[in-house]
Amino acid sequence: MPRLPFYLCALAASSLLVGCESLQRTDSFLGFITPYRIDIVQGNAITKEQAALIKPGLSRLQVRDVLGTPLVTDPFHATRWDYIFTLRRPNTDAQRRSVVVHFDGDVVKSIEAPELPSEREFVASISRFKDLRTPKLELTEDERKALPPPVRREVPPPEPEGPVRAYPPLDG
Repeated sequence: MPRLPFYLCALAASSLLVGCESLQRTDSFLGFITPYRIDIVQGNAITKEQAALIKPGLSRLQVRDVLGTPLVTDPFHATRWDYIFTLRRPNTDAQRRSVVVHFDGDVVKSIEAPELPSEREFVASISRFKDLRTPKLELTEDERKALPPPVRREVPPPEPEGPVRAYPPLDG
């Protein structure tokens, strides 16, 4: 009889250990409590518009001004700059893009930029909000004409505030 509590404690401990192991595999507790996972962003995000600005004949400094500092500058391949962008988010596929700029001396020879998104597409791909409407920033000419004319009001100058003092004349 004295061994029964020992067996119950051993059974409870082993069941708790099994539960800990299952938590490590699923990243959730009871299926609804999950730890926070951060987005991991590395490299330079380059868009079609930026890549279109890189033309043969530009200097290295001009390329750096447009695209930023390259992620990889290999001393063994001094004529090549690699721009790599990766974005890892929980519960989504990782995004990876690569742009390679080739140089001839200190000027651009060519650029390899396959399948880059436009700036609008890139923002939509990283946004957590799915409904991205572009706000209307300007009125059309018809909308301007429909507005009431501005009311001009004459505002009198403000009255001086504070105590009024009378000073004696300064000539003596």
